[in-house]
Amino acid sequence: MSILNKILQKSKIKSPWLLHYDCSSCNGCDIEILACLTPIYDVERFGIINTGNPKHADILLVTGGVNNRNKHVLKNLYNQMPDPKVVVSVGSCGNTGGIFKDAYNIIGGIDKVIPVDVYVPGCPPKPEAIIDGVVQALEILAQKTAKQNQKVEKEDVG
Repeated sequence: MSILNKILQKSKIKSPWLLHYDCSSCNGCDIEILACLTPIYDVERFGIINTGNPKHADILLVTGGVNNRNKHVLKNLYNQMPDPKVVVSVGSCGNTGGIFKDAYNIIGGIDKVIPVDVYVPGCPPKPEAIIDGVVQALEILAQKTAKQNQKVEKEDVG
């Protein structure tokens, strides 16, 4: 692996970009996520940058239960993100469908459509819990990046 690739991978772990997508929540979780960006909680102290472009994102933060209208959008966003990537499901609706799970149009939680790495419980979860979930996602991202680097090194040798 070249030095440039090592520098890029290390910077990806130290300065991850986060993409937030609201499937169909009541906006309670979204308000708490936005609170994480305020100076009181300051999620940027971990080097995290909020982005609107999935092609630049390392972490996908999803709220709300999945329905038939947005499952394709969610899958498309996930597929556009470069590997390695981490998905964080925020709130009861994102995890299981929440109070809307018996509604005719709700498929269920995020994991019914895309793989989820970290679940943040609560309705809505507190900003501290969301930040804790994102920090867990950073650890998983570091592990996935290390595995990807090992795979690339084996391909370079072999």
